[in-house]
Amino acid sequence: MDAHKHSHTAVSADELGRKLSTKTIGTSTDHLILLKWARAQPDPERLWALEDCRNMTRRRESDLIAAGERVVRVPPKLMAHARDSARTYGKSDPIDALAIARAALREPDLPVARLDGVERETPLLVDHREDLVTERTRVIARLRWHLHELDPGWMPPGKLERASAYDRVAVHLAQFDGLVARLAVTLVVHCRRLTIEIDELADEIGQRIQQVAPSLLAVVGCAALTAAKIIGETAGVDRFRSKDAYARHNGSAPLPVWSSNRSRHRLSRTGNRQLNAALHRIALTQARCHPGARELVARRRAKGDGGMEALRILKRRLSDVVYRAMIADLNHQPSPLPTTA
Repeated sequence: MDAHKHSHTAVSADELGRKLSTKTIGTSTDHLILLKWARAQPDPERLWALEDCRNMTRRRESDLIAAGERVVRVPPKLMAHARDSARTYGKSDPIDALAIARAALREPDLPVARLDGVERETPLLVDHREDLVTERTRVIARLRWHLHELDPGWMPPGKLERASAYDRVAVHLAQFDGLVARLAVTLVVHCRRLTIEIDELADEIGQRIQQVAPSLLAVVGCAALTAAKIIGETAGVDRFRSKDAYARHNGSAPLPVWSSNRSRHRLSRTGNRQLNAALHRIALTQARCHPGARELVARRRAKGDGGMEALRILKRRLSDVVYRAMIADLNHQPSPLPTTA
């Protein structure tokens, strides 16, 4: 199935990837219409393959799973390769849907879709908090320009993300009149409100992560926000067959490079960069304060590796640690989250 904002196009294919029929419906159309069309196909064994763009396919995916259908997710890169290798030229919804089907037939170990859980809720909270932080940064930049215009000789607090800093700015703005001062006061109020929302979201994320990922939080350098980012971007650690597959997914596995009869490895620039950044933050913290990590970095540097190469090796080790922690958390039964009035 190829999904768009206003339409979904499904193509049925046999085990050889030959197109049998096509069905296009609107996104608001009842899924029973699509099921009736699918059940009329010759092969009773059905497997739904959806392109992994969950903002477009989430509702349809949930309806199919609730109806007892088998659904897998096809990465867009695999779909693009299947379309490029086809004999049909051009790009259309039926062509893309057939490419998705052929990619699913060729790749037997695609991630199986499931109903939303912590892997869906956690990134929603994290992304919303990051959006608010970005908005606050933009407002603070405008506020600094207004403060400079009002009094170039006054130095505002270095960090305008705290209530105490807003209090100092508000006291200073009380000395001025005019439009610029009024706009600056409005921005201070806006920053206060954003900071309260950001802190409340951080507390909520911390409570949720404490319930679902205690082993991950036990990793040195992995605080609640970093753990939430890892859980959200991993989207279910059980879909990876091994720690090595997970390392490749997060970009910490080195790439082999062959030159004549010599082999070496270089830094991978592929993989999920958000996950890689989370591992990088953990690695920086452990390289500073964790005895085992400091010993590893020192040993690699003594062997001639540079600082970044030693850090890359540490990130590869940390990928395995994070993988094992999330596997351990799968067997952890969380207690119900506290309700709020």
